[in-house]
Amino acid sequence: MFICYLTPFWKGFFKLKWEDRFPYDPTFEAHLNPSDMAPAGTKSLSNFSIIFRIFRFLKPYRVPFTFASIFLLLGSLCAMLVPKLMGMLIDTGTGHATGYLAHTNTVGYILVGILIIQSVLAYFRVSLFATVTEKTMASMRTYLYDHLLTLSMTFYEERRVGEIISRSTNDVDQLQDMLSSTLPDFARQVVTIILGIVFLLMTSARLTLLALAVIPALVVGAVVYGRFIRRLSKERQDALAGTSVVIEETLQNIQTVKAFSSEAYESQRYGRSLDKVVTTGIRGAINRGLFSTFMVSGLLGAFSLVLWYGTTLIKSGTLTSGSLTSFMLYVAFIGGAVAQFGDLFARVQKTIGASERLFDIIDEPGEFSDPAPVEPAHLTSDPARLTSDPARTSGLAERISGELTLEHIGFAYPTRKDVQVLKDISLHVHQGEKIALVGQSGAGKSTIAQLILGFYLPTQGRILLDEIPSTDYNLRFLRKQMAIVPQEVLLFGGSIQENISYGKPSASFEEIRNAARQANALSFIESFPEGFETIVGERGVKLSGGQRQRIAIARAILKDPALLILDEATSALDAESEHQVQQALEVLMRGRTTLIIAHRLSTIRHVDRIFVLGDGRVLESGSFLELENREGGAFNHLLQLQFQNTQQKTFV
Repeated sequence: MFICYLTPFWKGFFKLKWEDRFPYDPTFEAHLNPSDMAPAGTKSLSNFSIIFRIFRFLKPYRVPFTFASIFLLLGSLCAMLVPKLMGMLIDTGTGHATGYLAHTNTVGYILVGILIIQSVLAYFRVSLFATVTEKTMASMRTYLYDHLLTLSMTFYEERRVGEIISRSTNDVDQLQDMLSSTLPDFARQVVTIILGIVFLLMTSARLTLLALAVIPALVVGAVVYGRFIRRLSKERQDALAGTSVVIEETLQNIQTVKAFSSEAYESQRYGRSLDKVVTTGIRGAINRGLFSTFMVSGLLGAFSLVLWYGTTLIKSGTLTSGSLTSFMLYVAFIGGAVAQFGDLFARVQKTIGASERLFDIIDEPGEFSDPAPVEPAHLTSDPARLTSDPARTSGLAERISGELTLEHIGFAYPTRKDVQVLKDISLHVHQGEKIALVGQSGAGKSTIAQLILGFYLPTQGRILLDEIPSTDYNLRFLRKQMAIVPQEVLLFGGSIQENISYGKPSASFEEIRNAARQANALSFIESFPEGFETIVGERGVKLSGGQRQRIAIARAILKDPALLILDEATSALDAESEHQVQQALEVLMRGRTTLIIAHRLSTIRHVDRIFVLGDGRVLESGSFLELENREGGAFNHLLQLQFQNTQQKTFV
């Protein structure tokens, strides 16, 4: 009757592809409340709390998940009817059966029908669980990736990239295995145990009490030993993440490895890391094996004891052969379920142990996790666009002018709180003005740039843009008004066009081409056979340093920022490349507030003002000519040192 009732639903259901029946929702994180993702009460996870957190990712797919669960229950019920029918089939041959079910063929036909229905239900159960799992894991991977993009620079300073990649791949795979097979099997075995006990009591109460006598001891053993296995599994995942770190570091620095002939050293380092994985893995496997052996031995002993007592009941005439057969089959079903229950429980514990750090990442507060203050009213001509939602800043109609003020800035990096990098820094930059920050390494020049970009917050003082504190702006909006050209440009591995358009994804090809022309990059780009479709390789390794710099400048030109930061943009180039890049920079700096971080002092002759930093403070400021002629000044001292170094290099 149930199948007939669902017939209209399935006729329409099968006309669709899986992705049409239950489409993947790429914006599913909109369904999630960040407060829902945080664990209640405490950050540490225990028992099955991690499973309930995973269920929150199932919300968009709860309909197919509900159907899969229904099919699981119905399939388990059909499976538990099979032993009963087998016992009745034996009783029809011994003459103990009565009524309509006394006919052997009738019972046989019902048995075959139940088996067919169970097979159909099993197909839908497996298909639906697989579909829901794939969709859920895709949603979770998307959520995790998007969350990683919002995490602060402090988070990445405290962790290695290889470890993060391992957490976002291996641990998610563990969750996928748990959702697709472990949890459904776990639920099916629980249902089997419950229904089996009900059928056992209906068959023989005395035999049931004897059979159940051993179960509490087995359950207690499963819980206690499972915690130990969970800890071993967590240790193995930590060791596995360590091997990923070694691989990632080695491959990222492969040129250095080869240059120093360190292949053997790196191999030994990887081997030592892998030894930890093997050791913890073997310990876990041995303990899981001991646990399974204990469970199986206990169940076989209980099975033999029940069979012995059941035979005495047949002799006394209180039990039929068919009933004993059904009872023993139920005992076998329950025994198998309990045995698998132990293994499944261990697998669940393993997944929980492997995934705790994954949820630690999800629990990490992001830069945009809290609502940002509303944009100042003068920044937009459309009041409807005023928003505290960081994701809705792209529609702002206006932008900042570029006036910049630093008021008594003090700062220490969160990972080095005992080292004060900046101490009472104050400076003011007018709109369109070009200033330079100079000083010896460690003076705090790049730190100031990072504070302006909002990578960190000052520990004292404040930064103002257009006379408004930077903390009053939406951070996404603020960064859209800025661009940086670093000393070492690392491009994405795609085409030249994709790398330039990164500054403005919606730009047309003509806009991209014009930006490349202004960056003095068009000639070398068009000299390539594929032109703008040329693949630059990982981190841009197929291009020279000067070419990468000009691509970065074209990207900044296309973004059209109000505030430009040049961080040693020409210090690593040869004379010809520096000349071409400097020409491109002149185009880029026109009409923009520009902050130049420079070691090569000859490149900042024409800036409006120079700020000389030392020991985290502004030592002096002024034009190039003023500072050059200031006897005993810090800038004059830097000029003399560079002049002496240049003479020594020329002589050598």
